Amino acid sequence: MQTTTERFRAAVREWAADGAGAPAAAEVARALAAGAGLRTAVLVEGVSDHVALDALAARHGRSLDAEAIAVVPLGGATNIGRFVHLLGPRGLDVPLAGLCDAGEERHFSAALDREGLGHGLTRAGMEPHGFYVCDADLEEELIRSLGAEGVQRVIDAQGDLRAFRIFQKQPAQRQREVERQLRRFMGTISGRKSQYARSLVDALDLHEVPRPLDRLLAHVTASPQPAPRD
Repeated sequence: MQTTTERFRAAVREWAADGAGAPAAAEVARALAAGAGLRTAVLVEGVSDHVALDALAARHGRSLDAEAIAVVPLGGATNIGRFVHLLGPRGLDVPLAGLCDAGEERHFSAALDREGLGHGLTRAGMEPHGFYVCDADLEEELIRSLGAEGVQRVIDAQGDLRAFRIFQKQPAQRQREVERQLRRFMGTISGRKSQYARSLVDALDLHEVPRPLDRLLAHVTASPQPAPRD
């Protein structure tokens, strides 16, 4: 059976897609936001970001779904405006937070601006609103935090070390630093980013968690629980 946050996440994504099922999905999202005491909607670029945040919460003995925190993958950063419009103060008025790559910072800043959540927000200016930016993306942050040797140990444990060694020998990869090879390797097969998002977070020293991920989890921890709406 789906949790409330799983139902909300699915409804919001269908609503945002604006297809034939959007009106019905909008009603489901409205009902869940009004009656379920939804605490926060966390807007992230893709599924791997969702997996990483859930994995970090689990490392701290937490379940975001159980805490009524709905992590919503956008299916790409350029969709952020649509989601903030639907969920923000001019829409369902759900408390928002989020995570993005450095290259997509401008999309997130502009979306917050359009919905009246700030003007000309810099990276530092978005943080009080619960939005954090990775350098350059979450995979790079995790690789840097764990170190190249640590990441390769994780790859070995996943049974992918031989595949990685073959990948390193490709002409396009031979002159690259191992950190860049690792980052590219994780994006070569569908689903690999999500697989490694969890594995790398599970391998981290909790004192070495990438700052954007760590601060985002801290922000949603501190967010107050809203009262159910009439």
